[in-house]
Amino acid sequence: MASTSGLVLGSLSFPPSTRSSLSITTGSIARRALWHKKRKLQSLEHNWNHSYKFIHGGSTPHKPKTRNFLMKATSEPFDTQTIWKSTKDILHTVQKFTISYYLITVLMSISSTSLLAVENLSDISPKFFVGLFKFIIAMIFMHWYTVGINQLADLQIDKINKPYRPLASGKISYKAGVIITISSLFMSFGLGWITKSKPLLWCLIIYFVANTSYSINLPLLRWKKSTISTLLSGVPTMLIANNVAPFLHMKTYVLEKTTIFPRSIVFTILVMSFYYSVIILSKDIPDIEGDKAAGIQTLSVRLGPKLVFWTCVLLLEMAYGIAIIMGAISPFLWSKIFTVLAHGIMAVILWYRANSVDLKSKDASQSFYMFIYKLLCVENILIHFVR
Repeated sequence: MASTSGLVLGSLSFPPSTRSSLSITTGSIARRALWHKKRKLQSLEHNWNHSYKFIHGGSTPHKPKTRNFLMKATSEPFDTQTIWKSTKDILHTVQKFTISYYLITVLMSISSTSLLAVENLSDISPKFFVGLFKFIIAMIFMHWYTVGINQLADLQIDKINKPYRPLASGKISYKAGVIITISSLFMSFGLGWITKSKPLLWCLIIYFVANTSYSINLPLLRWKKSTISTLLSGVPTMLIANNVAPFLHMKTYVLEKTTIFPRSIVFTILVMSFYYSVIILSKDIPDIEGDKAAGIQTLSVRLGPKLVFWTCVLLLEMAYGIAIIMGAISPFLWSKIFTVLAHGIMAVILWYRANSVDLKSKDASQSFYMFIYKLLCVENILIHFVR
């Protein structure tokens, strides 16, 4: 920089006094630019380290030496690859903390049930999709709160049952978990309030009260200690959040029509009650070890996994039996054939899959639990063929 400026000054043939003044000015500008570059890189490093500490709650990642930093800043580019890789790691950790496999089923159930409010093709308009989007976004944030509060309350249990979870494994700090959870709650209620949909607001309130009472350990709460209280609170809450509230939201708030419950929504509420009961009961089968250590007397702990497992299978078979009966009495031939045939096939698949499960294996029990969610996803498609 200095040699270049000297060459330029010499070629212009300024007087000695002017040349000296310009050289000083040019040198000052160069030093000032270098100083600002150093401060910018130091500020970026400080902000990154602060974010890392917030998420992981521990020490900062490897910090490059600051020795001869001023000299190296002019010749070596800043290592953006390390920053990008670490940023992706943080986002992945937060994603694992807030999002569970159940969220996919929730979104599918909400979308599927919302379509039951449609009476004719003209109802499917941009207004319909905007209304559906408002409901889904508010419920996603509430789901993040639910997953967060459950992990915060079950930290010691998860260290036994689910040590891979971000909070239990130490990948995310307890403080960061609290902040993410509370922020999600405020975002959910804020979006619900802005939307001004009564079905959505009541759904958020019921979902918040039920799931908070299920998780936190306070007098008269921590409902997960009892299977009966879990069923009595969990099944109605899931029905409201996944089926009833989305239907009423689309029917009254978005489409602005009179509330009429068609045969398909009645079928949905009835069959889904069995599904949600089975999900609540079977969830505890792989978690017996941690529940025993925490003193939580679930039905699986009291009666054993085998009895609870086959109770869940029989409940689902009963649901398919009800679906076959409702399909058989349908006045529409195509609905009669499809509903009976589809649920008959699902009943056979369920029975075959259940007989291949090794209940002594935690992985096998967990795999069957996930299989129930797959059946639930299929059911969310079949409900549209009920007439």
